[in-house]
Amino acid sequence: MSARPMTILQVVPELGTGGAERTTIDIAAALVAQGDRALVVSEGGRMLDELLATGAEHIMMPVATKSLLPMRANASRLADLMEQEGVDIIHARSRAPAWSSLWAASWTYRPFVTTYHGAYNERTILKNRYNSVMARGDIVIANSGFTAKLVAKRHPFAASRLVTIHRGIDLTAFEADAGARGMELRRRWHVDPRVPVLINVARLTPWKGQEVLLDAVALLAHKHTGPWVCVLAGDEQGRTDYRDKLINKARALDIEKRVRLVGHVDDVPGAMAAATIAVQPSIEPEAFGRAAVEAQAARLPVVVTDLGAVRETVLAPPEVGRDKRTGWRVPPRDAHALADALFEALMASHDTRDAIGRRGRAHALANFSLDAMKRKTLGVYHSLLEDGVSALY
Repeated sequence: MSARPMTILQVVPELGTGGAERTTIDIAAALVAQGDRALVVSEGGRMLDELLATGAEHIMMPVATKSLLPMRANASRLADLMEQEGVDIIHARSRAPAWSSLWAASWTYRPFVTTYHGAYNERTILKNRYNSVMARGDIVIANSGFTAKLVAKRHPFAASRLVTIHRGIDLTAFEADAGARGMELRRRWHVDPRVPVLINVARLTPWKGQEVLLDAVALLAHKHTGPWVCVLAGDEQGRTDYRDKLINKARALDIEKRVRLVGHVDDVPGAMAAATIAVQPSIEPEAFGRAAVEAQAARLPVVVTDLGAVRETVLAPPEVGRDKRTGWRVPPRDAHALADALFEALMASHDTRDAIGRRGRAHALANFSLDAMKRKTLGVYHSLLEDGVSALY
């Protein structure tokens, strides 16, 4: 351990919803809990109060910008902040602020850590160069084995500095009986307590696959004519055109009575308690896929597209037998396969779904605990300070 309390500065564009933001708060809480100091720079957002409640300190800065001159100005501000506050390590969690953080680290001779949270698109050499900042940390944390392999392939120079730390989920939030809260959410969503619910917890954005899901719902409605509904629980984040597109698509497919667009849900355990089956139909790779892990923690069977890290997070044939599965994996953009998997899950007996849910809970507990993520991340910080590392890539 370091001889004195650490001061760690995390930099993230904003504190809205998302994996990077959630992990920022989780690590800030872990630092404060062990007597260290946690600083966070961002443009604020919905989760700011939650961050402050951990005892962390927040500094407003326009770090979401992708314009070069403001990014350089942010680097100067960050460097000044690091000197004034005695920052030991700067940890960047997104690309634009990572460039500012890298420059600030080089000017102040501080270790620079990055976490590769997403499977960023790389269609051009310029995009590869822009993304490469996330591989330039003295330590590069990958949030899954899939992400680690992706980084090593795209940025071979970073291979020796990669550390895989799976996203951690607060599994205790899914231990308490959330049934009453689930029933209250069903009431708000105008869903009968006895009706099966398919739930998609994801922000409303095209790559999360809600359009494919609606196509699958339309197909499923012809196969399963009994009562069931599909709930899309996610923040539109200003994408009102996309939300309107989904509403119009549901109307065109004549599935309006089957679909609920309920907006952002703060109480994820309650939402999972309201559901029967979770579905994550992403059409681009998930670097981790928190929602599928949370669903398993809540003992829900899950149906996911076979992209990204889901082979680590969701157990399914052919990697395991049907008696070991925690869900179903289907090809991306395949509404027919998605509808078939949802039909199989809905038609399974209560005992079968219950057994799948228990296995999912055990899988989440064994592999994706919040405590493990915190311990490993703080271990990275301590190792850098003990070794005096600052390669400044």
